[in-house]
Amino acid sequence: MFSGLLDLPWWGYVLATLGMTHITIVAITIYLHRHQAHRALDLHPALAHFFRFWLWLTTGTVTEEWVAVHRKHHSCVESEDDPHSPKVFGIKRLLLEGAELYRTAAADPETIAKYNHGCPDDWLERNVYKPLTNRGYYLMLLIDVALFGPIGLTIWAVQMAWQPVFAAGVINGLGHWWGYRNYETQDISTNIVPWGILIGGEELHNNHHAFASSAKLSSKPWEFDIGWAYIRVLEFVGLAKVKKLPPEVVMVPGKLDPDIDTVQAVISNRFHVMADYAKRVLNRVYAEEIAKIDSSQRGFLESARSLLMREESMLSREARLHLERARAHSDALETVYRYKHQLQELWQQRHATQEHLVEALQEWCRQAEESGVRALQEFARTLPSYSMRQERVTI
Repeated sequence: MFSGLLDLPWWGYVLATLGMTHITIVAITIYLHRHQAHRALDLHPALAHFFRFWLWLTTGTVTEEWVAVHRKHHSCVESEDDPHSPKVFGIKRLLLEGAELYRTAAADPETIAKYNHGCPDDWLERNVYKPLTNRGYYLMLLIDVALFGPIGLTIWAVQMAWQPVFAAGVINGLGHWWGYRNYETQDISTNIVPWGILIGGEELHNNHHAFASSAKLSSKPWEFDIGWAYIRVLEFVGLAKVKKLPPEVVMVPGKLDPDIDTVQAVISNRFHVMADYAKRVLNRVYAEEIAKIDSSQRGFLESARSLLMREESMLSREARLHLERARAHSDALETVYRYKHQLQELWQQRHATQEHLVEALQEWCRQAEESGVRALQEFARTLPSYSMRQERVTI
């Protein structure tokens, strides 16, 4: 009986399957996501075409369709127009029918026309990859059977299921439903786990929504983005060039008064600023207030802790009412929550002059200093030390 060109032990077939599915994930995260959709890095043309060819073989993905659907997701996130939000469709449907939702969105010519700018439009794209989308599947089947024999059918089946389950279901589903958040973005994105290995670093989905144009998805020292590790290797050998990274937090000790440099730094680092505010002000004041109140009231206030940190636009009506009642129990919590919103309003003033923004930040710091809340006063004294510095990579 024909056993294929490669006669492997059982674990060899397992490794071969995992290796090929991993290449697919790497192609999605580096080529489709970071390179094509967000232009966070440039790839050598030969490498970019290898990824395009491999995705045609293993997923039948058309670059412009994937990119357009993903860009629409960011543009319309969590709204009725979001192609794949569990907030709209429910987590069960995302996990079980994520690929179908993608195909529905990709079939809309208006979505493609609006969001496909910059995607490949060469002879191969027009004459092979787009019109012969499903032929890649069959070629991959022949390759698997030729290499591995009858077991190649099973390997091929795993390859065909890998992208719909993990890329379409897990990332688009669990990445907006379960996990932890480093940044309070105006969506419900989460980091599924801090070790982005299985799906190429895409596990760090909240980080990505905070800094969508960054080639690096990890943010905290304990997080690992294997896709970024591959990019660094590719950059070292001249096959990639990083264009965009998250802004770096720079502090200038001893700086007392907010100026234009401070305003630019605070706006650029707004997710870091609000994460710092949550840690140093909201959490601290909350802990102090919990220690003061009667045990009979403690459960009610404890249940509101996460709501204090959450982006308010993402709260349900019930959550908002619960938070309002909790804030009514504490003048200090009400104060620091109000100052949180006043600080956020700074970067929402899109048409304000720089001089106006400087004055607004100076006034915020002055009033915070006079608030009588120690944690808020200490934060206001350190806020002017935020600063900008020249980026190490150019856009």
